[in-house]
Amino acid sequence: MDLSLAVTQALNGLQLGVLLFLLAAGLTLVFGIMNVVNLAHGSLYMMGAYFAATLYNFTGSFWLAALGAVPAGFALGILVEQVALRTLYERDHLDQVLATFGLILFFNELARIIWGSAPYYMSVPAALSGTLEVAGIIYPVYRLVIILVGLGVALGAWVLIHRTRVGMLIRAGASIEWMVGALGVNIRLLNTLLFGLGAALAALAGLMVGPILSVQSGMGEPILILTLVTIVIGGIGSVRGAFLGALIVGMVDTLGRTMLPILLREFLERRIANAAGPAIASMSIYLLMAAVLAVRPQGLFPVKHG
Repeated sequence: MDLSLAVTQALNGLQLGVLLFLLAAGLTLVFGIMNVVNLAHGSLYMMGAYFAATLYNFTGSFWLAALGAVPAGFALGILVEQVALRTLYERDHLDQVLATFGLILFFNELARIIWGSAPYYMSVPAALSGTLEVAGIIYPVYRLVIILVGLGVALGAWVLIHRTRVGMLIRAGASIEWMVGALGVNIRLLNTLLFGLGAALAALAGLMVGPILSVQSGMGEPILILTLVTIVIGGIGSVRGAFLGALIVGMVDTLGRTMLPILLREFLERRIANAAGPAIASMSIYLLMAAVLAVRPQGLFPVKHG
């Protein structure tokens, strides 16, 4: 593998990682702080992609689509929390799993009713189309923007959690919720806003992938599985763990799919190597998760209390 290909694939891995972080940040906060298992998080990502694609095809502007899709995702998250999840806080995790799995089915059928079963598309904005060449390495501008947006959100999340009063309440609520409530903080409102924030980040991820993937019903389930793997590896409830875990998963998955076939060609026939490499690579993140659970069940970067 030459240097140019290696750098390109590393950037692809970073891009996948930051997209996973946009989903993992909201999911890990909801689970770590609200103690709610939300399997419908991938559906919020799907709906964000549909909102963005619909606004784009109606207005012809990616920027108007962005201004509309993320607040719409926030509003949808609040609606879901108010209608479906608020009564589940004190219930067993199995009840939460069943209820949010039902939401997956609901949103998939809703998407088919509104947008149909055929894939829905939006285009890369003209200002972000094309490629950028640096030191002989050519990479799409839009994918670089995805990386920058993800890193910007990661920085913003760190500032919110560690440098603001809201972040202090979030961290305190994750540790001793009853004490925060006893001090006069409206825990219900905080939980609602937190869930809405997670939904907005999921919608942002849907917006960013809209121009490079087809938007279709059921697109949330595959990314949800990767997101769950990410937060298990990083540490449930930890934004830092979500970020670093997402980067690890993105790099392992992307570089594995590229490098394993090349390495296997040294020992196997080209046809067999090309078939076995991606298959082994797709299993690698789950093997990594199993190894982390065996050695460090709390995750590689768990929440630091105190």
